[in-house]
Amino acid sequence: MASTRFAPDRGLTSRMVFVMFLIGLLAVAFVVALIAFVPVRVLPVVLVIAGILLFCQFFFSDKIAAFAMGAHEVTPEQVPDLHGIIDRLCAMADMPKPRVAVAETPMLNAFATGRNPNNAVVCVTTGLLDRYRSGLITEQELEGILAHELSHVAHRDVMVMTIASFLGILAGLVARMAFWFGLGGNERDDRDGGVPVQLIILLVSIVVYAVSFLLTMALSRYRELAADRAGALLTGNPSALASALQKVTGDMARIPTQDLRQAEPFNAFYFAPAFNAESARNALSSHPTLQKRLENLAQISQQLGR
Repeated sequence: MASTRFAPDRGLTSRMVFVMFLIGLLAVAFVVALIAFVPVRVLPVVLVIAGILLFCQFFFSDKIAAFAMGAHEVTPEQVPDLHGIIDRLCAMADMPKPRVAVAETPMLNAFATGRNPNNAVVCVTTGLLDRYRSGLITEQELEGILAHELSHVAHRDVMVMTIASFLGILAGLVARMAFWFGLGGNERDDRDGGVPVQLIILLVSIVVYAVSFLLTMALSRYRELAADRAGALLTGNPSALASALQKVTGDMARIPTQDLRQAEPFNAFYFAPAFNAESARNALSSHPTLQKRLENLAQISQQLGR
């Protein structure tokens, strides 16, 4: 974890190390499978594409996420109230100030991205800013949301999530290449009773994608609880964060389904998941349930009261 005044979370640190270890083992197994089954003439192309994807995701993840969400950086002159709150929180946490961005969407939400505190971006939606300026979101509630996002940067879990999700992206790409372009062609593997190599590549990719997805979602759920704890302890106001959670989650029901679907791929980075009614029932969520998060904040409130 970066050296800040955000409360350290050993549970989060141990889970990040464990998930990265498992992802590393899975990556080695996947590469071995590719070498074994992908034709020699095609393998260099797959490996080059994988290298380019990893490079772009690691070094440009902040720009990719901002572009995908239609976000743009804003200066203190453009959005003085937002910059003022972030300046105050960064001073309280003794951490470098990240770049500040605004995304044009009616959703009430925020997210943080970037590989380290010196290359981080904290983004809020215009929907959240509009509610704040109209008084429907209080300054304490917005402060709690932003403290939550800044804690992601301080804990460096954004970087871990970016790296951990890469293997799933690669596996999904290989699966599509096997399906669309016929990796392996009509060749058959004699070791598996003549099973088509294309089918083997497809099945291995699906398994790797599924395992990688489950690991990253499990880590994502815990890191959200850790960010709630760290943000609430920094501000000393867990009730404001709990109130903001209820408002943001409740507002999702009023957002058009098309906007929610556009935002769902970035759920793991959001303050609250962009779920519609159907996806909210999905057990494989990137976020813990609202009830669990509120119970977590209630425990912190009792702790601070003592």
